[in-house]
Amino acid sequence: MFTPQGPTLRELAVQALSSVEHGYDLLATKFDETPFRTSDRLLDAVTETLRPLGPFGAGLDVCCGTGAGLRVLEEVCTGRVTGVDFSAGMLAQARRAHPTATLVRADALALPFDEAFDLAVSFGAFGHFLPEEQLPLFTRIHAALRPGGTLAFPLPAPPRVGSLPYWTLFGFDAVMRVRNVVRRPPFVMYYRTFRLADVRANLERAGFAVDLLPMEPLGRREDGSPRCRLVVARKS
Repeated sequence: MFTPQGPTLRELAVQALSSVEHGYDLLATKFDETPFRTSDRLLDAVTETLRPLGPFGAGLDVCCGTGAGLRVLEEVCTGRVTGVDFSAGMLAQARRAHPTATLVRADALALPFDEAFDLAVSFGAFGHFLPEEQLPLFTRIHAALRPGGTLAFPLPAPPRVGSLPYWTLFGFDAVMRVRNVVRRPPFVMYYRTFRLADVRANLERAGFAVDLLPMEPLGRREDGSPRCRLVVARKS
Protein backbone atom coordinates (compact mmCIF):
# COMPACT_ATOMS: atom_id res chain seq x y z
CA MET A 1 0.00 0.00 0.00
CA PHE A 2 1.10 3.57 -0.49
CA THR A 3 2.76 5.49 2.32
CA PRO A 4 3.21 9.25 2.74
CA GLN A 5 6.75 8.76 1.39
CA GLY A 6 5.56 6.68 -1.55
CA PRO A 7 4.90 7.88 -5.09
CA THR A 8 1.86 9.98 -5.87
CA LEU A 9 -0.62 8.99 -8.56
CA ARG A 10 0.83 11.76 -10.70
CA GLU A 11 4.32 10.30 -10.36
CA LEU A 12 3.03 6.84 -11.30
CA ALA A 13 1.26 8.33 -14.33
CA VAL A 14 4.46 10.07 -15.44
CA GLN A 15 6.31 6.77 -15.11
CA ALA A 16 3.71 4.94 -17.22
CA LEU A 17 4.00 7.57 -19.95
CA SER A 18 7.79 7.18 -20.11
CA SER A 19 9.93 4.41 -21.55
CA VAL A 20 10.45 1.42 -19.26
CA GLU A 21 14.02 2.42 -18.46
CA HIS A 22 13.32 6.12 -17.85
CA GLY A 23 10.14 5.31 -15.95
CA TYR A 24 12.03 3.19 -13.45
CA ASP A 25 14.78 5.79 -13.16
CA LEU A 26 12.09 8.30 -12.17
CA LEU A 27 10.46 5.96 -9.65
CA ALA A 28 13.59 4.37 -8.22
CA THR A 29 13.85 6.28 -4.92
CA LYS A 30 10.21 5.48 -4.07
CA PHE A 31 9.83 2.08 -5.72
CA ASP A 32 10.12 0.10 -2.47
CA GLU A 33 7.08 2.01 -1.15
CA THR A 34 4.86 0.76 -3.99
CA PRO A 35 2.88 -2.49 -4.26
CA PHE A 36 5.11 -3.45 -7.21
CA ARG A 37 8.07 -4.26 -4.98
CA THR A 38 8.25 -8.05 -4.45
CA SER A 39 6.89 -8.81 -1.00
CA ASP A 40 9.06 -10.22 1.77
CA ARG A 41 6.52 -13.04 2.16
CA LEU A 42 7.12 -14.16 -1.43
CA LEU A 43 10.89 -13.78 -1.12
CA ASP A 44 10.90 -15.86 2.07
CA ALA A 45 8.82 -18.56 0.38
CA VAL A 46 11.24 -18.71 -2.56
CA THR A 47 14.18 -18.99 -0.15
CA GLU A 48 12.51 -21.81 1.77
CA THR A 49 11.68 -23.70 -1.42
CA LEU A 50 15.14 -23.21 -2.95
CA ARG A 51 17.19 -24.05 0.14
CA PRO A 52 16.88 -27.87 -0.11
CA LEU A 53 18.12 -27.69 -3.73
CA GLY A 54 21.38 -25.98 -2.76
CA PRO A 55 23.71 -24.72 -1.64
CA PHE A 56 24.54 -22.91 -4.85
CA GLY A 57 27.74 -21.15 -5.80
CA ALA A 58 27.55 -17.81 -7.63
CA GLY A 59 24.09 -16.24 -8.01
CA LEU A 60 22.53 -13.81 -10.49
CA ASP A 61 19.37 -11.73 -10.05
CA VAL A 62 18.03 -10.90 -13.53
CA CYS A 63 16.28 -7.50 -13.59
CA CYS A 64 17.17 -6.97 -9.95
CA GLY A 65 15.57 -3.53 -9.59
CA THR A 66 16.23 -2.09 -6.14
CA GLY A 67 17.66 -5.41 -4.99
CA ALA A 68 14.84 -7.02 -3.03
CA GLY A 69 15.63 -10.43 -4.54
CA LEU A 70 19.34 -10.21 -3.84
CA ARG A 71 18.78 -11.31 -0.27
CA VAL A 72 17.42 -14.63 -1.56
CA LEU A 73 20.74 -15.20 -3.32
CA GLU A 74 22.66 -14.10 -0.24
CA GLU A 75 20.88 -16.79 1.78
CA VAL A 76 21.20 -19.74 -0.62
CA CYS A 77 24.49 -18.98 -2.44
CA THR A 78 28.00 -19.48 -1.11
CA GLY A 79 29.69 -17.49 -3.88
CA ARG A 80 29.45 -13.98 -5.25
CA VAL A 81 26.04 -12.40 -5.74
CA THR A 82 25.35 -10.27 -8.82
CA GLY A 83 22.37 -8.16 -9.85
CA VAL A 84 21.72 -6.89 -13.36
CA ASP A 85 19.24 -4.22 -14.44
CA PHE A 86 19.07 -1.59 -17.18
CA SER A 87 17.84 1.21 -14.90
CA ALA A 88 20.70 3.19 -13.38
CA GLY A 89 18.32 4.64 -10.81
CA MET A 90 17.15 1.23 -9.59
CA LEU A 91 20.74 -0.03 -9.43
CA ALA A 92 21.70 2.97 -7.29
CA GLN A 93 19.08 1.95 -4.75
CA ALA A 94 20.20 -1.68 -4.89
CA ARG A 95 23.78 -0.57 -4.22
CA ARG A 96 22.73 1.19 -1.04
CA ALA A 97 20.84 -1.86 0.22
CA HIS A 98 23.43 -4.45 -0.86
CA PRO A 99 26.88 -2.84 -0.82
CA THR A 100 28.72 -6.17 -1.16
CA ALA A 101 26.84 -7.33 -4.26
CA THR A 102 28.19 -6.87 -7.77
CA LEU A 103 25.74 -4.71 -9.75
CA VAL A 104 25.82 -4.48 -13.53
CA ARG A 105 23.86 -2.20 -15.82
CA ALA A 106 22.78 -4.24 -18.83
CA ASP A 107 19.79 -5.34 -20.89
CA ALA A 108 18.56 -8.79 -19.83
CA LEU A 109 18.23 -9.71 -23.51
CA ALA A 110 21.98 -9.15 -23.88
CA LEU A 111 23.40 -10.44 -20.60
CA PRO A 112 27.19 -9.95 -20.66
CA PHE A 113 27.98 -13.29 -18.97
CA ASP A 114 28.96 -16.76 -20.18
CA GLU A 115 28.85 -19.79 -17.86
CA ALA A 116 29.45 -17.57 -14.84
CA PHE A 117 26.65 -18.52 -12.42
CA ASP A 118 25.18 -21.55 -10.66
CA LEU A 119 21.80 -19.99 -9.87
CA ALA A 120 19.75 -17.28 -11.56
CA VAL A 121 16.53 -15.84 -10.15
CA SER A 122 14.10 -13.15 -11.22
CA PHE A 123 11.16 -11.51 -9.51
CA GLY A 124 8.29 -9.61 -11.08
CA ALA A 125 10.15 -8.67 -14.25
CA PHE A 126 8.87 -11.01 -16.94
CA GLY A 127 5.85 -8.85 -17.72
CA HIS A 128 8.31 -6.40 -19.28
CA PHE A 129 9.09 -8.87 -22.06
CA LEU A 130 6.82 -9.49 -25.02
CA PRO A 131 5.91 -13.13 -25.74
CA GLU A 132 8.32 -13.27 -28.67
CA GLU A 133 11.15 -12.13 -26.36
CA GLN A 134 10.77 -15.01 -23.91
CA LEU A 135 12.89 -17.48 -25.87
CA PRO A 136 15.77 -15.00 -26.46
CA LEU A 137 15.66 -14.06 -22.76
CA PHE A 138 15.78 -17.66 -21.55
CA THR A 139 18.51 -18.45 -24.08
CA ARG A 140 20.72 -15.66 -22.69
CA ILE A 141 20.11 -16.78 -19.11
CA HIS A 142 20.95 -20.36 -20.15
CA ALA A 143 24.25 -19.09 -21.59
CA ALA A 144 25.03 -17.22 -18.35
CA LEU A 145 24.70 -20.40 -16.28
CA ARG A 146 27.35 -23.02 -15.75
CA PRO A 147 26.56 -26.62 -16.75
CA GLY A 148 24.07 -27.93 -14.19
CA GLY A 149 23.06 -24.38 -13.24
CA THR A 150 19.52 -23.46 -12.26
CA LEU A 151 17.08 -20.72 -13.19
CA ALA A 152 14.31 -20.31 -10.60
CA PHE A 153 11.39 -17.91 -10.37
CA PRO A 154 7.93 -17.88 -8.74
CA LEU A 155 4.85 -18.19 -10.92
CA PRO A 156 1.52 -17.49 -9.18
CA ALA A 157 -1.55 -19.47 -10.20
CA PRO A 158 -3.71 -17.47 -12.63
CA PRO A 159 -6.86 -15.92 -11.14
CA ARG A 160 -10.14 -17.70 -11.77
CA VAL A 161 -11.85 -16.55 -14.95
CA GLY A 162 -14.48 -13.96 -14.12
CA SER A 163 -13.06 -13.13 -10.67
CA LEU A 164 -12.19 -9.58 -9.63
CA PRO A 165 -8.42 -10.22 -9.93
CA TYR A 166 -9.00 -11.66 -13.41
CA TRP A 167 -10.84 -8.56 -14.62
CA THR A 168 -8.34 -6.27 -12.88
CA LEU A 169 -5.42 -7.82 -14.77
CA PHE A 170 -7.44 -7.94 -17.99
CA GLY A 171 -8.25 -4.25 -17.64
CA PHE A 172 -4.65 -3.29 -16.83
CA ASP A 173 -3.32 -5.10 -19.89
CA ALA A 174 -6.00 -3.54 -22.09
CA VAL A 175 -5.11 -0.04 -20.91
CA MET A 176 -1.40 -0.68 -21.50
CA ARG A 177 -2.07 -1.95 -25.03
CA VAL A 178 -4.02 1.20 -25.87
CA ARG A 179 -1.31 3.36 -24.30
CA ASN A 180 1.35 1.66 -26.41
CA VAL A 181 -0.65 2.17 -29.60
CA VAL A 182 -1.08 5.91 -29.11
CA ARG A 183 2.20 6.85 -27.43
CA ARG A 184 5.89 6.22 -28.03
CA PRO A 185 8.17 4.99 -26.66
CA PRO A 186 6.19 1.98 -25.43
CA PHE A 187 5.99 0.98 -21.78
CA VAL A 188 5.93 -2.81 -21.88
CA MET A 189 4.24 -4.22 -18.78
CA TYR A 190 1.63 -6.93 -19.18
CA TYR A 191 0.30 -9.38 -16.60
CA ARG A 192 -1.44 -11.90 -18.85
CA THR A 193 1.28 -12.71 -21.39
CA PHE A 194 3.40 -14.99 -19.17
CA ARG A 195 1.45 -18.23 -19.33
CA LEU A 196 2.83 -21.44 -17.86
CA ALA A 197 2.44 -23.55 -21.02
CA ASP A 198 4.30 -20.99 -23.13
CA VAL A 199 6.94 -20.40 -20.47
CA ARG A 200 7.65 -24.09 -20.10
CA ALA A 201 7.87 -24.62 -23.85
CA ASN A 202 10.28 -21.70 -24.28
CA LEU A 203 12.45 -22.82 -21.37
CA GLU A 204 12.74 -26.28 -22.91
CA ARG A 205 13.57 -24.78 -26.31
CA ALA A 206 16.33 -22.78 -24.63
CA GLY A 207 17.84 -26.02 -23.30
CA PHE A 208 16.39 -26.29 -19.79
CA ALA A 209 14.79 -29.25 -18.05
CA VAL A 210 11.80 -27.85 -16.15
CA ASP A 211 10.27 -28.81 -12.79
CA LEU A 212 7.46 -27.10 -10.89
CA LEU A 213 7.65 -27.04 -7.10
CA PRO A 214 4.69 -25.99 -4.94
CA MET A 215 5.55 -23.08 -2.68
CA GLU A 216 3.85 -24.44 0.42
CA PRO A 217 4.43 -21.36 2.64
CA LEU A 218 2.00 -19.47 0.38
CA GLY A 219 -0.75 -22.05 0.83
CA ARG A 220 -3.17 -23.70 -1.55
CA ARG A 221 -6.39 -22.74 -3.30
CA GLU A 222 -9.80 -24.23 -2.56
CA ASP A 223 -9.26 -26.93 -5.19
CA GLY A 224 -6.00 -28.01 -3.51
CA SER A 225 -3.66 -26.56 -6.13
CA PRO A 226 -0.74 -24.35 -5.02
CA ARG A 227 -1.29 -20.62 -4.94
CA CYS A 228 2.21 -20.24 -6.34
CA ARG A 229 4.77 -22.55 -7.89
CA LEU A 230 8.52 -22.19 -8.16
CA VAL A 231 9.66 -22.84 -11.71
CA VAL A 232 12.99 -24.66 -11.47
CA ALA A 233 14.77 -24.89 -14.82
CA ARG A 234 18.06 -26.78 -14.91
CA LYS A 235 20.75 -26.45 -17.55
CA SER A 236 21.97 -29.87 -18.64
